[in-house]
Amino acid sequence: MMGYCAEYGTHHRFGKIGDGIRLWANIDPNLLLAVFLPALLFESSFSMEVHQIKRCIVQMILLAGPGVLISTFCLGVALKFTFPYDWSWKTSLLLGGLLSATDPVAVVALLKELGASKKLSTIIEGESLMNDGTAIVVYQLFYQMVLGQSFSWAAIIKYLTQVSLGAVGIGLAFGIVSVLWLGFIFNDTVIEITLTLAVSYIAYFTAQVGVDVSGVLTVMTLGMFYAAFAKTAFKGDGQQSLHHFWEMVAYIGNTLIFILSGVVIAEGILSGDNIFENGYSWAYLILLYVYVQVSRFIVVVVLYPFLKYFGYGLDWKEATILIWSGLRGAVALALSLSVKQSSDSFTEISPKTGILFVFFTGGIVFLTLIVNGSTTQFILHLLKMDKLSTAKRRILDYTKHEMLNKALEAFGDLGDDEELGPVDWPTVKSYITCLNNLEGERVHPHGTPEDNNNLDVMNLEDIRIRLLNGVQAAYWGMLDEGRITQNTANILMQSVDEALDLVSNEPLCDWKGLKANVHFPSYYKLLQKRIIPQKLVMYFTVERLEFQCYICAAFLRAHRIARRQLRDFIG
Repeated sequence: MMGYCAEYGTHHRFGKIGDGIRLWANIDPNLLLAVFLPALLFESSFSMEVHQIKRCIVQMILLAGPGVLISTFCLGVALKFTFPYDWSWKTSLLLGGLLSATDPVAVVALLKELGASKKLSTIIEGESLMNDGTAIVVYQLFYQMVLGQSFSWAAIIKYLTQVSLGAVGIGLAFGIVSVLWLGFIFNDTVIEITLTLAVSYIAYFTAQVGVDVSGVLTVMTLGMFYAAFAKTAFKGDGQQSLHHFWEMVAYIGNTLIFILSGVVIAEGILSGDNIFENGYSWAYLILLYVYVQVSRFIVVVVLYPFLKYFGYGLDWKEATILIWSGLRGAVALALSLSVKQSSDSFTEISPKTGILFVFFTGGIVFLTLIVNGSTTQFILHLLKMDKLSTAKRRILDYTKHEMLNKALEAFGDLGDDEELGPVDWPTVKSYITCLNNLEGERVHPHGTPEDNNNLDVMNLEDIRIRLLNGVQAAYWGMLDEGRITQNTANILMQSVDEALDLVSNEPLCDWKGLKANVHFPSYYKLLQKRIIPQKLVMYFTVERLEFQCYICAAFLRAHRIARRQLRDFIG
């Protein structure tokens, strides 16, 4: 709305500000993607949980691959047969392809805020990351076809393979080099954060401009590599600083890009001359919004048997949110701007078609954000998906109990001031009534140790989750203290994540994920057969033994710490 109002104001004498806003309205679409996408993609992929990506990767690929193709086909058919603009099949599929790129940033933020299912937000966010790349590739194919270039099926498959595999390779290469570089940086948070920001943009430009492969898939691969291997490279305050920095970058980027979207949409409408005067285009925009929702429904329904089978599975409530979360954003808008820009240079795309592409795409971005984005919380409440689980509520009660104890201790310390003397507590309590409430709430939320029914009330799964969270926190503490190496910490963290995934279905055993790391790999037997010098074999053997000792010692220490915390938690 701010962007729309700003652009409207430029047509009514905003002076220098209006001139600046008009420059924004005519921004090059490639520049729009190059400025905003690398940072937003890296932040989103870096913040994801690796073990959840592994479990949900098939569901993400299904939605971002076949899902985008199904959506493109459905929208292309609807546009071809029901819209009065006499577009060719290629043009209709071109608009269908660029409208298939989802950007559910508002929905994901809401899911995280309400504490809803992590697996659902992972699927939605992962699909968005992947289908941005897929939609851009589909768009580029149909765009070249509209301009008169023809492709055989073999050429299409070859192109898709080169673009996708090349992007993954470049992302991994940048990830490996930059993570190794991080290992040489000691206790310099500014350099570490600067490196993550710089590498995301350099990787994007190298892929998109230098090698002509998908920059989106490159940055997504880079971010996921960091999520898997680099999170433990940032210790203590550095990790918090990194988290807050990228959170701020994502917030500013999303805010600016939606303001800019409003400016571009308004420019498309206000410069449309007589295209929008008769009102038919507005009616067809509403119809297109309905088509977009129907196509999303078809995608999820067609793929539902597979989405339900793979990964964590998917129930009908989660499928409903998945359908409603298909918001459109910056990628679709930038691609429509490319079409409008091409209409000034190529006769195959008329100026009217270019304006309509921006109008329809901008309108869909606006409607999905206003309608879908603002009503998602109501649907979550309607489906009862916004309620805290029993386990989370118990942990919240325990945290509140600990905070109250700390608050009372702080009040006690204030009462022993050496200059002011001892405090007159009755007088203080008469003015600060909340102190009475604090003392009344000091009762342990989970009862007392003598309560024999306490464990019956508490769910065994809740206790396991609490124990594993304590183990993981202990691993982080040992990493900050220098007791374990970064590589060891990665493996230990992953074992806890895998155990958390299985906590409701199998007995508690986070050691299962570590067994393979405390045995010598089979290739060590080959090394001992004098294939390489014995001194080198001895070096590798000692390194492996040291690594195994790190894992075993850290495992035992973390479980001792977590068990002590668990006793306090249970009460």
